[in-house]
Formats: sequence, structure tokens, C-alpha cells
Amino acid sequence: MLFSSMEFLFLFFPITLGICYILPRGARNYWLLLASLFFYAWGEPRFVIIMIASIVLNYFAALGIEKHAPGSRARTALLVAGITVDLGLLFVFKYLNFAISTLHTVAPSTGAYIHQTYIALPIGISFFTFQMLSYIIDVYRGIPAQRNIAYLGLYISFFPQLIAGPIVRYTTVMDEIMERRATREDFAQGALRFLYGLSKKMLLANVLAELVHYAFSAADPSVCFAWLGSVAYTLQIYFDFSGYSDMAIGMGRMFGFHFLENFDYPYMSRSVSEFWRRWHISLGSWFRDYVYFPLGGSRVKTRSRLVLNLAVVWLLTGIWHGANWTFILWGVLHGAVIIIEKLTALPERLDKSRGGRVFAHIFTLLAVNFGWVLFRADTLPDAARFISAMLGLRGGAFIDSTTLFYLREYGVTLLAAVVCSTPVFRLLRERVCARGDGAERVYDRASFGVQLVLFAVCVSFLVIGAYNPFIYFNF
Repeated sequence: MLFSSMEFLFLFFPITLGICYILPRGARNYWLLLASLFFYAWGEPRFVIIMIASIVLNYFAALGIEKHAPGSRARTALLVAGITVDLGLLFVFKYLNFAISTLHTVAPSTGAYIHQTYIALPIGISFFTFQMLSYIIDVYRGIPAQRNIAYLGLYISFFPQLIAGPIVRYTTVMDEIMERRATREDFAQGALRFLYGLSKKMLLANVLAELVHYAFSAADPSVCFAWLGSVAYTLQIYFDFSGYSDMAIGMGRMFGFHFLENFDYPYMSRSVSEFWRRWHISLGSWFRDYVYFPLGGSRVKTRSRLVLNLAVVWLLTGIWHGANWTFILWGVLHGAVIIIEKLTALPERLDKSRGGRVFAHIFTLLAVNFGWVLFRADTLPDAARFISAMLGLRGGAFIDSTTLFYLREYGVTLLAAVVCSTPVFRLLRERVCARGDGAERVYDRASFGVQLVLFAVCVSFLVIGAYNPFIYFNF
């Protein structure tokens, strides 16, 4: 069930929200747990069993970890066992077939043929697996384990952040799971944030998705059409994913939960390192706290160890995104650029002059853009073909009538997407609110009115059956 669907917008969410506010406070967590499991079971009911089993296993693992003294072998063994089970499930469902196919390719002459079967990918498995891992690791580090298994189940399965994040740490919401209050301001700001995210998803990401499809499926795109497709995808993936994050944060706030931000205008970055501090913040901070820092982070004695730590993190980042060599290479290339930035301190040196900052911004956008081509392509040869078209290496035209046609069709959407990818509206709000005299309230009410109009447009798109893909659905 997608957030941007009629059944969610007009049935599941309002019913879940309404019943939650009617119920006594002590019953709300149990209701939200049942609603979340139903939400997860909507597409593939059988996978609910896997999620429940994982919740139960991590519940008892955490209790066992807490029971034993810090530094004891039993405590460490339980942590290792919990991590092994969580990662084992992720490997079986997401990476097993990829590993088998890679083995057949690398070593076809071994004579040992491992049968490859179709294994459906549970929705959002990468997200809730990382939440389970962070929970048992944090318990190992000293936070109290959750005694109520239903409350732990709610933390893992809570539907706003279940299928596409953000990756919520237990430490962020553990107090609100036990006791929370959703004020009128929380509800209003949450509703506004949800509508904002829905508009980003429906009116920008989904429209651009059509252009992206045409460009990437073209047999021999011109140079300009290839660039048009890559820029459109760069904007589409941002508004698709950040729109879902906005909706998750907004819904969470309407229920009384305060999730951390997941995006901070990443295309304003002046280095790839800065980009990853602004893009999918919850994933970046997860790898930082649970992989990079335990490896030693940047506080290591040698440059080679720093390079190794960064290489491990970015290899795992690529693997996390998907069982495909395109994702792995995408992660490796991002890691390579970040390693160069760390070793040379180039971003800091460029930041000292206006010209340097402009160059750094352009370079970052280009690096990210080429990376997204890898992310979008089905295979490495497909990515190579498209990038070669962008660079004019396939002997095609520089610009053609197809490019001009799609520019006319999608030009307004592209322009709107570019503007909305900058903090122009945030800066406008800050300037308006600085005037005082209730200006902030007037601005927010006007914004809410605009979002209601945009919501009506979104609903009309759903009614006519407009294109409605979701990039991160199976991560």
C-alpha cells in the first residue's frame, strides 16, 4: 500500500488516525501495532510472519544482552547471534540469488551448480533490519531493553517509516513510545508536512518519472536528450524519496512521534561528502555510528587505515541499496570521491574563494548526476551506454527534435523541481516570520491553503490513474 494511493489516503490512514485518538492512551500503541502489521500485510501477507519472528528474536536477544554484565562473553555472544540472524535474513531474501549468479559467472568451471530460485523481496526489509540492528547494538552499549514486546514491535513496524524510512533509532523514540502527547501544533504541522511530501511525490517525482522512462529506454538518445534524462532522474529520485520521508515525518508527528530529518537540500552541497551529510541522513548517520566509528573513523594513525574505513563503509552503502553490480559500483565511486576529498582537503581549499565554491558546487552536481545514472541503469552495460551518449561518444546527434519536444512537455515541471530543490521557500518563510506581528501564523495558514489545493490536484492524478512509481519501495 503506497502513501500516494486512494486506499491509503481515504481509508487506511484516516481510520487508523481517528481510532487512535478515540482509544485510551494505554491502548494506542497496541492499535498502531495492529494497524502497522495490517499495512505491511497488504501486499504480501506471508512476510508478516518473518517480521514478527524477527521482532520476537530481537526482543529476547536484547533482554539476554541486558541480563549479562558488560564485557562478558555471553553478552557479546548474544549480540553476535542477533546480528547474524538479522543480517542472515537480509542476505537470504535480498542477496542470495545475486551471490549465486555471481558465483556462476566468476567460477563457471567448478562443476558445482547451485540451483537459483525466485525469492520475493519483503517490502522495506533493509530499513527495518537496520532498525533491529541499531536496537540490539544500543542495548549492548547500555540503553535499557524494552520489556513490552508489543512496544518493540511498534518501533520496528510503525507504518509511516516502515517501507522507505527514515531509519529511526530506538533512542530517538523510546520515550515517546512509552508516553507521548500530540498537540494541536504537532497535528497541524504534521498534516502540512504530509501534504507537502505528497505534492513532491505526485506532482514532481511522478511527472518526471515519465520523462526519465522515455530517456533511459531510448535506443540511441542524442547528447542533450541523455543529459535531459539524467537531470530529470536526479530530480525525480530526490522528490520521490524526500517526499516519502516528508510524509513519514508528518504522519509520525500527527501521532505524537518526532522523527529526525532525512534530507537537507542535498543539491546545494559543495562536496560529495557534504552531499551525504544532507542526503538520506538517517542512513549516513547509521553507517557512521555502527560501522565507521567502530572501525576507528578518521581518528586512525595511518592514511591507509582511513582509506580502508571509508572504503568499507561505501562498499556496504552500495550493497545496502540493492543486489546489483550497478549499486555496488555506485557506492564504490562515491566512496572514491569522498576518499580523495578527505585526503586532499580539496573542499576546504575551494571554499576559500567564490570561484572555488562555484566550481565545487558544479563538480558535486556532476559527480552525483553521473552516479545516479549508475543507480538508475539495470546493468553496467546499460549505464555505460547511457553515459557514453551523454559524453557524445556514440556518434549520435547533439540535439534533436525529441529533445525539444520533451523540453516543451516537461520544461515547467523541470523548472519547478529545480526551484523546489533549493531552500528558497524556507528562506522566504524566515524573512516573513522575522517581521513578527503574527506573520508566521499567516504564512503557515497560507501554506496550508496552497497545500490543500495541491492535494486536490494530487487526488485528481490518482483518479485518472496517473503514473505512480516508487523508487525505494523494495529497499
